[in-house]
Amino acid sequence: MKPVSKNILITGVSTGIGYGAARKFVERGYTVFGSVRTQTDADRLQAEFGDLFVPLLFDVTDADAVVAAARFLTERLVGSGLGGLINNAGIAIGGPLQNQPINTIRQHFEVNVLGLIQVTQAFLPLLGARNDHPVEPGRIQNISSVNGQVAIPFMGAYVGSKHAVEGLSHSLRREVRLFGIKVIIVGPGAVKTPIWGKGTDIRPYADTPYYPAMKRFLKQVEAAENRGFSIDYLGERIVDIHETPSPRIRYALVPGKLMGWIISRLLPARTLDWVLARI
Repeated sequence: MKPVSKNILITGVSTGIGYGAARKFVERGYTVFGSVRTQTDADRLQAEFGDLFVPLLFDVTDADAVVAAARFLTERLVGSGLGGLINNAGIAIGGPLQNQPINTIRQHFEVNVLGLIQVTQAFLPLLGARNDHPVEPGRIQNISSVNGQVAIPFMGAYVGSKHAVEGLSHSLRREVRLFGIKVIIVGPGAVKTPIWGKGTDIRPYADTPYYPAMKRFLKQVEAAENRGFSIDYLGERIVDIHETPSPRIRYALVPGKLMGWIISRLLPARTLDWVLARI
């Protein structure tokens, strides 16, 4: 029987879910390779997490930097490989699709979708998609969102990108079965991290009919973030999923799961339209 690798690659570890996951993997004795975009973040996390954390300086949209990071890990992990890849890096910028700049919409897909694919392609050989892989095949967790399946207004670009992540994950899972690599979708709901608050400026939409509703939307987002799961809780769950011998295809990590996930998926689309319009 081949050994199991305790090397994990996580994208986007400077804050939020990626940071929480990196911390929990390190606490359980894994070596974490974490992508950051600045040397300042690399130095900060290296000092905090210690020798079990190795920062990788790359943006998921930078093909050359991703390839260079894969080359570095290939050389470093000779005789071994990656036990897991957590595709976490992502952006979320709210806005009505009628008025949101096309470059902002495009950025969601560049980061959340194409960046994910780019990283996955580069590191699949280290997860076992190659001949004579020296360790057990690894597994991939693609961090989607509750909005990967439940669409709400003013998040169209983000929702579209996460719908794409879900579809790609299903196809990828069926392809890499050839190598024994597992692909898991993780769909968090509200998280106590200001992903929307820090990324959404509604002032450009002040002269649009959507502005009053967007103000209410942001207040609701802030309230949801305040009652969301902590990044430590989500980090623990991500590690647990990685260590589960037979993981499910998809995990919905949603606070208030009945209302926030189950009912919203069971309601007819027209009924959900009415509910969201009332809100």
